[in-house]
Amino acid sequence: MQKFDLIHKDDDINVLIVEDEVVLAMAIEVSLKKMGFFVSGIETTASRAITHTKNHHPDIIIMDINLNSAQTGIDAANIIWKKFKIPIIFLTSYTNDKTIKDAMECEPYGYLIKPCRDEELKASINLALHKHRYFFKDINNLEKSKAEFLFLEGELKFDKINSELFQNDEKIKLTKNEKKLFEIITKNPGDIVGFETIYAYIWRENLYDMGKLRTLIYRLRIKLGIDPFENMYEQGYKIKVTKKIA
Repeated sequence: MQKFDLIHKDDDINVLIVEDEVVLAMAIEVSLKKMGFFVSGIETTASRAITHTKNHHPDIIIMDINLNSAQTGIDAANIIWKKFKIPIIFLTSYTNDKTIKDAMECEPYGYLIKPCRDEELKASINLALHKHRYFFKDINNLEKSKAEFLFLEGELKFDKINSELFQNDEKIKLTKNEKKLFEIITKNPGDIVGFETIYAYIWRENLYDMGKLRTLIYRLRIKLGIDPFENMYEQGYKIKVTKKIA
């Protein structure tokens, strides 16, 4: 029997399988158990997947995109991510650009094409868990309060709990990537956050494009009419804090 080594050896990882092809779902379940994972269940519809997640809170979800129901896997993933922030890996037999684009909108941690090899599945799960735990390790503490403001230059304040930015108490509408930028750069106020770390958190890509990051920051500076970020030469960025959490 092939032995699988997990990155998270000390943890009991609960995996939810959402797949309407029962035979395939059972095969995935067998593979996951061989790898050392615990399967919290198999669901065949989006609604049941959402209910299962609410009741059992799995660590990660393997989600088929095209479920045989009114709601798709993408619909379920959108709801699950917004409510529970559980990492999702999509599984599909479709590779067209529109399907991939739609899937990417719900911020999956991986995208596997059927049929996938056990090694690919294992690697995707381990990578997803590693990234998720790195960026969300303090989420339980953050959820304890309704708001946690960090005060910045230019009469700005950022609510770290709800990822919302205010200027003179007026809420500023941020894009998804702008929110992510503030989330990662305010994680430890005053600390320098490396370019690669920022890029990986926003776009979830290992190789970073400095031009892409600079463009995002430039456009945000124009929108705000002020520069809340300090560029630390060849190191990264840090947020300009005037007052710590309140």
